[in-house]
Amino acid sequence: MYCLYLIECEDKSIYTGITTDLKRRFQEHKKGLGGHYTRAHKVKKILHAEKFTTRSEASKRETLIKSWSRAKKLKLIRTVKA
Repeated sequence: MYCLYLIECEDKSIYTGITTDLKRRFQEHKKGLGGHYTRAHKVKKILHAEKFTTRSEASKRETLIKSWSRAKKLKLIRTVKA
């Protein structure tokens, strides 16, 4: 099982990634062990997550969402929470 996730950083930017263990990966980001981006932009909270059965599906969705504007990412988050 793979998970696509969106994390809000302290500077209000949104980081998008994939993992097989969301709790572990979020803790890695918090400890500065995640990617370069989250080391420079400290993580605050998980905003959104989606599950996929294959890495390929998760990667395709990650690529798509990374191409989106901040406004479109926030719309996704609001739509799912509603």
